[in-house]
Amino acid sequence: MEKLTVLGAGSWGTAIANLLANNGHRVHLWCYEKETAEEIKKERTNSVYLPGITLSNDIIPTTSLEEACSNSKRIISVVPSQFTRSVIEKAKPFIPNECFFVSASKGIEKESLCTMSQVIKETLGNEKKYNLVTLGGPTFAIEVAKKLPTVMVIASESEEASRQFQMLFSNHHFRAYTNNDIIGVELGGAIKNVIAIAAGIVSGLGGGHNTIAALITRGIAEISRLGISMGAKLLTFAGLAGIGDLILTCTGNLSRNRTVGYRIAKGESLSDILSGMKMVAEGVETSKSVEGLAKKQNVEMPICHEVYLILFHNKKPSDAIKSLMERNLKKEFQEGIM
Repeated sequence: MEKLTVLGAGSWGTAIANLLANNGHRVHLWCYEKETAEEIKKERTNSVYLPGITLSNDIIPTTSLEEACSNSKRIISVVPSQFTRSVIEKAKPFIPNECFFVSASKGIEKESLCTMSQVIKETLGNEKKYNLVTLGGPTFAIEVAKKLPTVMVIASESEEASRQFQMLFSNHHFRAYTNNDIIGVELGGAIKNVIAIAAGIVSGLGGGHNTIAALITRGIAEISRLGISMGAKLLTFAGLAGIGDLILTCTGNLSRNRTVGYRIAKGESLSDILSGMKMVAEGVETSKSVEGLAKKQNVEMPICHEVYLILFHNKKPSDAIKSLMERNLKKEFQEGIM
């Protein structure tokens, strides 16, 4: 079997590794925590991040980046976005030339305001030759692991690369589409987590179906505005990485980001919520990044701005909703965008 590598043994990383292994590939899964690697090796489970799922024997867990990456032509990074740069930097000496490097993390680095593809390019530099690929779309890890029908999008500037990974991932319960808009897929996947926090807040305050529908619709408008300003294609946000992923995270009870928002609306502090979570809610740190990007690109993103104020400036959720509803009235579409 050809060696595949997955960096990160959280819920999504483990689900990806298991999907690929069940598709007939031998997958080296890099685990940050020794306990996770030992459990996968001995029990074929990852009870913390993917409970109730028996993992394939073709997953090889390791805590060594050298073992995981050496001689691997297909490397998939599922490391939380704020740690992606440091992990790739450590893995860099072991990453072969002429490989395919895939980003499956959904976030924006808060210090640099870089998307994950930009982080990868900066970190690997010109020393490595590789094809860059990004994964996106509505994919709860546990549902993928349970083999529930799921659809994803694979983006690359290289049609060959996107087609290769389309074939690697697809089977009777998992279907992949291709796209060439990396930045659009990345921004859709990252910013939907911020909007999902807003959806949780709205639900926690007793908002109805009208409110959630409005939030999703105006949320995709904000994501689209920022995306277009950064060179993305508008059509991407009407697809799986845009409205598809946004619907999932704003309405699904499995969404960690929606859960954070819901608990904030019920009066819990952000620090208490995060301290009790084993898995990362990417939208919290991404809200800082989106606030910075919106200012940098001179793009109006009122929902994301209010989430940022709630999370980091103690604005009352009810006051945030009031601020959004009392904004100046305007046209729905302006100059061809939302």
